[in-house]
Amino acid sequence: MTTPTVLVSGTDARRWMLLGALSLLLAALVLFMRDLEPLFRDAFPDLDTPVYVRETFLQLTLDHIVLVLVSSAISVSVGVAAAVFVTRRMGREFEPLVSALSAIGQTFPPAAVLAIVVPLAGFGFTPTIVALTLYGLLPVVQNTIAGLGTVPPAALEAARGTGMSRWQILFRVELPLAMRVIIAGVRVSVIINIGTATIGSTVGAKSLGTPIIAGLVGDNIAYVIQGAVVVGLLAIVTDLAFERLERRFTFGAQAGGGAGA
Repeated sequence: MTTPTVLVSGTDARRWMLLGALSLLLAALVLFMRDLEPLFRDAFPDLDTPVYVRETFLQLTLDHIVLVLVSSAISVSVGVAAAVFVTRRMGREFEPLVSALSAIGQTFPPAAVLAIVVPLAGFGFTPTIVALTLYGLLPVVQNTIAGLGTVPPAALEAARGTGMSRWQILFRVELPLAMRVIIAGVRVSVIINIGTATIGSTVGAKSLGTPIIAGLVGDNIAYVIQGAVVVGLLAIVTDLAFERLERRFTFGAQAGGGAGA
């Protein structure tokens, strides 16, 4: 009877260890990338500057995270609000339109969005945020609609029977029960934006794409590797962190279901 619990605990511990180890590796690369110059010089002896030093990787990582946080916050706010609206009685007829618009936002290439927004908003932070926000909407909208659609009608009837208002039902019943699916959509959106944010460097936004673009322009493969490795590790660490968060809501939902049974 205790074997499944032991197996789950062991797997959970290993996942926490993996998350911790990768987080430490990411922090080490961000803080001490310049100390790896001898390694990159040996690997790429033809390069005069084998390590990117125009800005620190710590500052570039922080700038990258700000881009992702701001754009993801907007995507989640707009996406969840739109999904809630189209799952209400007065907004159901707009669901195909909202789904189509959010899909267009992701299928439209970020580079094309930047080309349109730059003449209107200038270079740097703003056009990058617009492109990332549009690119991150679809998974949030889709998963929120799907999550709200999985709420058991019996739970809604029970909530109405206790005298809850529509807003109370939404915030106390529907959103908590749909939270695992919503977080899965946010997870996809954030991971997409972590990778896509690198393209903001083409229009002057500081990010981990800056050394990648500099390496491509200057034919310096070491710069490209450094930027790409840090971006990849940041995406993996973030994905593992969201996995931990999803599992927390999964177990909470299972516990609630077991208690109800």
